[in-house]
Amino acid sequence: MDLSLILGGFLGICLVLFGILFNGDTGSFVFGNLWYFVDWPSIAITCGGTMAVLVMSFPIKTLIKIPKHIKIILFPSKYDPVQYIDQIVEFAREARMKGLLSLEDKLNGINDDFLRNSLMLVVDSVEPEKVKQLLESEIDYLDDRHAQDRDFYDKGAAFAPAFGMIGTLIGLINMLQALDDPDAIGPAMSVALVTTFYGSVLANMVFLPVSYKLKNRHEQEILCKMLISEGVQAIQAGENPKFIEEKLNQFLPSYLSKRSDEMMNKNE
Repeated sequence: MDLSLILGGFLGICLVLFGILFNGDTGSFVFGNLWYFVDWPSIAITCGGTMAVLVMSFPIKTLIKIPKHIKIILFPSKYDPVQYIDQIVEFAREARMKGLLSLEDKLNGINDDFLRNSLMLVVDSVEPEKVKQLLESEIDYLDDRHAQDRDFYDKGAAFAPAFGMIGTLIGLINMLQALDDPDAIGPAMSVALVTTFYGSVLANMVFLPVSYKLKNRHEQEILCKMLISEGVQAIQAGENPKFIEEKLNQFLPSYLSKRSDEMMNKNE
């Protein structure tokens, strides 16, 4: 489970509740203040309106993926690029000593579908140019698909404050119509302000964090797939395993590259 998401979300909620409940004049918590921020028309306008526009803007298949996205950010798959490099270098040594066909016996033990399918292309003697084209096409397709998924939450982060503003306008209109009735001004003004609050919270504590988490997972997965693509093509070209390792390390961020160098020194 992604503890940073849980801890960050919990901290954000606690800070918002602190701002709502804490009375600076008395230095105490006034729990009754919480009810000032519960307004069902405001919830309907902001949350309902945002979801309605998202349904209008995206295909049903994108909406169906929401539970999958939640699972991805809560229970992310582990992509360790250093581990992938070690695995690719091991395959390179095997192929250099025994030939490419020797990798066929290793395929069933590979858990990563992309790596297994990539090596299968090499074992099946597919032309190098064709292998490169197929691998790059699959990576490009994955990149586009992930971008469409993130766009759903980016648009949600844009729509939520907009509907908060719509709720504010509705509340102001109702307030102006009720100027002759002082008792009606307060509730109307409450709707006007609370909808803006809901819109900001929905955008900044729900949609944007999900979008950023998906982007982070995407970057990790794409990095590993690029390593696989480059590594498999290098294996097919018969390059030296040591050279392959050094080349793949160039793709890594500096802190991971240092970690890989330490592992290489230990192996030596």
